Amino acid sequence: MQTLSYRVLLRKEPEDGYTVIAPSLPGCITYGDTIEEAIDRAREAIELYIESLKEHVEEIPTDEKTSEYTLVLGGS
Repeated sequence: MQTLSYRVLLRKEPEDGYTVIAPSLPGCITYGDTIEEAIDRAREAIELYIESLKEHVEEIPTDEKTSEYTLVLGGS
């Protein structure tokens, strides 16, 4: 089996818990009460997402050609 890696973003929610998205997999979003749970659920969501792509004979996107940059905007 090919090893795939995906960048995930965790956002702390005001009502507690963490929302997780995998930017390279549109619509792949999940949630966990703790960071550990959020990451576990993200792993499961990504695995299911890829399984669905394979079943539908669709291309599996990767983060291979993705660059990351943080843009900081200053207030006056």
